[in-house]
Amino acid sequence: MKFMDTERQLVQKCKNGDIRSFELLIESYQKKIFNIAFRMLGNQEDALDVTQEVFIKIYKSISSFKEESSLSTWIYRIATNVCLDELRKRKKTKMVSMDSPIQLNGGEINVQMQDQGLHPDELVEQKELKTQIKKAINCLKDEHKIVIILRDINGYSYEEISKIMECSLGTVKSRINRARNSLKSILLKKKELYSHYDV
Repeated sequence: MKFMDTERQLVQKCKNGDIRSFELLIESYQKKIFNIAFRMLGNQEDALDVTQEVFIKIYKSISSFKEESSLSTWIYRIATNVCLDELRKRKKTKMVSMDSPIQLNGGEINVQMQDQGLHPDELVEQKELKTQIKKAINCLKDEHKIVIILRDINGYSYEEISKIMECSLGTVKSRINRARNSLKSILLKKKELYSHYDV
């Protein structure tokens, strides 16, 4: 595999069943996919399971990718949909190690998840405000939660979110506005609750 292969070339090779090309293609996306899953689901085990599922869905669907939208938009749409499906089901599945190969009809895919500093223990040690914001985000409706994560945590533009979520720009802006208002309301209630215990 030549280092000079462009993303488009890798996509074409993936469509022809080249597993090594798929591994190279997914490398640049795995951190963000895991980050979205971790933020949406709130724990590392479920995020790892969902990340595996996203990789499998991408591999199985790559042949139908028509390249009308950017690859990143298409990949993050799959990731957000899998996360939303998992939130709807919310039942535990058997945990699969990210260091073990994914079994597919065409062979095995070896995906090594690098330590991205996203371990829950490290997050817990961060500032109290971050912890409270995370808890508040988890209280939001799923449709509000995902837009806050995409916009305010991962920094996607309104246009990118519109493409990922497959909804209008107006809907995206409206959801983000409602999500931020809900988040503000939750945080204010928590602040009031804690103030009752102040000495």
